[in-house]
Amino acid sequence: MPAYRHGVYVNEVPTSLTPMRHVEARMPVVFGLAPIHLAPGANAEPPAINKPTLCHSYADFVATFGASDDPAFTLCQAARIFFRLYAVGPVVFVNVFDPTLHVADEADEAAGVEIGDPDPSQVTSADILGGVVTDTGVKTGLELVDSVFPMFRLVPGQILCPGFSHIPAVAQAMQAKADEINTMFKALTVVDLPVDYYTEAPGWKNANNYAYANMICCCGAVLNGDERQFLSTHLAALAMEVDEDNDDIPFVSPSNHSLRITGFTIGGQVVNLGIEQANYLNGEGIVTAINFDGGWKLWGNRTAVYPSNTDPKDSFIPIRSFFNWLGKTLILSYWSRIDMPIRRRFIQNALDSANVYLNGLAAREIILGGRCVFTEDENPVTDLMDGICRFHVFVTPPTPAREIDFTLEYDPAYFSTLFA
Repeated sequence: MPAYRHGVYVNEVPTSLTPMRHVEARMPVVFGLAPIHLAPGANAEPPAINKPTLCHSYADFVATFGASDDPAFTLCQAARIFFRLYAVGPVVFVNVFDPTLHVADEADEAAGVEIGDPDPSQVTSADILGGVVTDTGVKTGLELVDSVFPMFRLVPGQILCPGFSHIPAVAQAMQAKADEINTMFKALTVVDLPVDYYTEAPGWKNANNYAYANMICCCGAVLNGDERQFLSTHLAALAMEVDEDNDDIPFVSPSNHSLRITGFTIGGQVVNLGIEQANYLNGEGIVTAINFDGGWKLWGNRTAVYPSNTDPKDSFIPIRSFFNWLGKTLILSYWSRIDMPIRRRFIQNALDSANVYLNGLAAREIILGGRCVFTEDENPVTDLMDGICRFHVFVTPPTPAREIDFTLEYDPAYFSTLFA
């Protein structure tokens, strides 16, 4: 029997609106080489080989991966760019260099390298591509993208392979992973084009099928002092910096924001692209850098799918980024509702939560407007019987003002002021 009650009592029910979870908008996952044999305690700890590692600072990185100025160790350069130049994080690093396997052989002996020494040049695109060991299920290389969210509860926002993304097989694998992370999330891939002159970039891009909505193509490399660095890494770090200034919501383009560089090269030659040259690349879906107003700026708003696809959600970097981010936010926010009974209260609660959130974004002018609906034509009875319900979200993030025009006209009517 229920206990005898006498007095005033209070009960609690779950909040009817579901708050949206904060999502790290463009957290990068960077694949490359690190000098793990130089890391503190390298002999005492299991080596960080094909093991996603979350770092929040440069000290975190060095403690796990070591430090080196050798350009072959691409992760070291990436860590300096993210943590020292732009002061952004977190970043997940995946090292594929194994000092016990990638060692010098007879071919290196002529260059003065002793046989058996650690040799990063032995790492190939196959190591970056990785795979899955049949017997054990162990993943290596890019196959580890799907391990990031289960390990850290953070969704990848950008995928980078500096020094290898110009290899078509690597870029295709990066894109395949970015389009379907854990079968549900999407990310951007940022790649570099290996050309000797800027006019070669569009032809190379098209010939090698670098033309995806979730891909950003970079033409050129950058300089910091004497060090040549990848523009793709700078773009990824700059995009995070821009997001930090906008509540970690990726609706503002990184284009026309300042790069932390001292120079720019294409094909190893120092160049300074004019605005018409940079715009030519932009018109082909390629991002570059210009030194036009107040120092070096990233220049370009278009994803690699442009100009073959002009749909704003696919062809503009900030809109594509926003759609990826909003998708993550909805998935993570509504995951707890999976397997709840489909009834009117369930539908209304989901609609109210989404619309309150979208109205908040609109009030802050992060979007121009948005709404979530549940319609009968998109939810046939057969699907509802099978446990499937579909919500339709309409949303309009603002496009970047890529062109601002002023019309000047000589107006003789103002001669009337002489007779006032």
